[in-house]
Amino acid sequence: MTTEERLEIVERELARAKRLNYWFIAVLGLAVGLFALNWYFRAAEGVAKEVRANKFILVGQNGKTRAELGVFESGEAALDLLDENGQSRARLIVSKDRSELALVDANGKPRAELGVDKDGAELGLADENGELRAVLGMDKDGPGLGLLDANGGLRAGLGVGKDGLGLSLADENGKKRAGLAVFKEASGLSLYDKNEKIRAWLSLTNDGPGLNLLDENGKLIWSASR
Repeated sequence: MTTEERLEIVERELARAKRLNYWFIAVLGLAVGLFALNWYFRAAEGVAKEVRANKFILVGQNGKTRAELGVFESGEAALDLLDENGQSRARLIVSKDRSELALVDANGKPRAELGVDKDGAELGLADENGELRAVLGMDKDGPGLGLLDANGGLRAGLGVGKDGLGLSLADENGKKRAGLAVFKEASGLSLYDKNEKIRAWLSLTNDGPGLNLLDENGKLIWSASR
């Protein structure tokens, strides 16, 4: 083998080694890149699925706070939604024993509140002054509705129980003045004076209707039945 032939073989081997080295580096770089992309997308996927924090604040385009979500040391979790003027308009609170949703008008007056606890659920509605005017509740005995005047006095109450339903009406002093009850076997209407003394009682049973009139001391002064 001549010297020229040996040199030609060496050059071919060097060129082959160079090509192999190039492809090795290329494959290694591709593998590293794929590993990095895989790690990135896995990390991004993890962030999208779960974010842990004690409080979140959402702001609008003008930088003003529009919503706050947080967990407090007391154990309560709360979501607060604000309007463009920074006024809280809706607030949801969840604690160990109660969950509550409150809705507020543009003047900061509470207008509606829904609450649920171990005793039942209730919905309260307030007027433009923030005074409670209507309450709808549900407990183990059944549903109930209460209507209040501007001074907070209960003027009408309606309840439904296991045995029947009852309606009670009161005057501006909170004194009971009329009551209506309906049961399976009977129904009755009673009228009261300003001292909450019953003065008239109209009833209807399986035996027929009856009417009783009483004086201020509760003594029967007139009666009629069939």
